[in-house]
Amino acid sequence: MALLSFVGSAVFAGANAVGIRFSNRELAPLWGAGLRFGIAAALLVAAMVAMRLELPRGRDLGGAVLYGLLNFAGAFALAYYALLEMQAGIGQTLLALVPLATLLVAVLVRQEQLRVMALVGTLLALAGVALVARAPLGAGLPPLSLIAALGSVVCFAVAAVVVRRFRGVHPVTMNAVGMSSGAAVLIAASLLAGERQALPRLAATWLALGYLVVLGSVLVFLLYLRVVQQWSASRAAYIFVLAPFVTVLLSAWLDSEAVGWGLVLGGALVLLGVYVGALRPAAHSRTVA
Repeated sequence: MALLSFVGSAVFAGANAVGIRFSNRELAPLWGAGLRFGIAAALLVAAMVAMRLELPRGRDLGGAVLYGLLNFAGAFALAYYALLEMQAGIGQTLLALVPLATLLVAVLVRQEQLRVMALVGTLLALAGVALVARAPLGAGLPPLSLIAALGSVVCFAVAAVVVRRFRGVHPVTMNAVGMSSGAAVLIAASLLAGERQALPRLAATWLALGYLVVLGSVLVFLLYLRVVQQWSASRAAYIFVLAPFVTVLLSAWLDSEAVGWGLVLGGALVLLGVYVGALRPAAHSRTVA
């Protein structure tokens, strides 16, 4: 069941970056993210009522809120900003760094052991990021977009480690509370930033928003939490490795994204680095105490 959830989450998550690109063309980034997760949270709260799930209390409630602030408010505020000028395939490829980042954070808090090959993988992946950033896109990749994308990676990684400490909370409840707190912060940030709050008018934006809410938020993160609750945090983050392949294909089809050699070689190095550092069986590599 965890393996099916893993594959399903990776496939549906792969289309998220494309959906965000379409959403950003009409909706301001913070507002678009807040609207997405606000609607998704309402659906999950309705599911909680239907399933008669109780609201978490005390430490569990704090954990769910922290998960929401990291995984939805922080990670997606940065991701939406990055995708204003960064193509979807590049953005999703950079997120393939999440497993390595998750492993390093998990080691830092003594949730997992550090493997020597993870250090080699990190260097390979960083070399890939450098190539991706120089990919021929008709214009240079803005440094702030790259920084925002990498900041999103860190938020996803920390959130995965945090949520492992609260495996007793039902995935529906965890996501309902997390998305509610994340949406509240995103909408408040949108108001403070002076963004225009409006509903979409274009059919393409409505389709993108519908996908992002139902499949890209509710389904993806329910499947993702099911995987995190059964696997280690760094292993569950492998979802971010498979997603770029779906993203690049969809973006080339729907958004006419060019697939240049810089993107191909850089993406390959990122994926190789993630495999060496995070996917390679631990039995074949030495660990550092």
